[in-house]
Amino acid sequence: MTERILELSGTIAEESWFDDDVTPQLFKDELNAGSGDITVWINSPGGDCVAAAQIYNMLTNYKGKVTVKIDGIAASAASVIAMAGDTVLVSPVSMLMIHNPATIAWGDHAQMQKAIDMLSEVKESIINAYVLKTGLSRPKLSHLMDAETWMDANKAVELGFADEIMTRAKAEPEEGTADEGEEEKKPPAPSSMLFSRRAVNNTLFNKMAAKYGETKPKIEEQTQIPAPETETGRSVDALMERLHLLRH
Repeated sequence: MTERILELSGTIAEESWFDDDVTPQLFKDELNAGSGDITVWINSPGGDCVAAAQIYNMLTNYKGKVTVKIDGIAASAASVIAMAGDTVLVSPVSMLMIHNPATIAWGDHAQMQKAIDMLSEVKESIINAYVLKTGLSRPKLSHLMDAETWMDANKAVELGFADEIMTRAKAEPEEGTADEGEEEKKPPAPSSMLFSRRAVNNTLFNKMAAKYGETKPKIEEQTQIPAPETETGRSVDALMERLHLLRH
């Protein structure tokens, strides 16, 4: 039986408003249209985390083997779906991004607290999927989500979010073309990239503080206020004189 190919491209949503979203129902219909092993190509910026959870569960409960291939981006909720693959392959030019869940809330402090508690629980459920795939600790994954972490293919494999990097099939060399005794040259070990938005912001603020932090004029130099007197009390005239200096 030939392997079926499914594509998950676009925003993930509970309902499709413009016929360009991936909904659980649309994905379910395509998934159940046949049987056997499947390959799911993912190129999605993410979307609704509940809809993503439904698709994740569909894939983990599927009878055949599930291979996930990330050919563009698997960000946010789409990264959760990618964790459902028995094997996860990532293109050398694709990206994977994880971050904290977000929502919009309105109301008093009690409603705000409910929204905070809800987001905390949603984050824990997302971490469950990452833990099962990567084997990383929950604190480590929570930190990566806090920082809104972007990973290239090498870093995704290094951290366990993907199993292998997709490679282009090459034609086998003809017999007799290689010189006898010539050793095969191994390519250099690839470098990996991990981008954290919070780390970049902190680095920028630290550089600004280092450059400008010592150049601020002191308060005494700005106002030309004389040094405070040593006695415990001051006369009204002295206080009025200091007030006048502050105003000018």
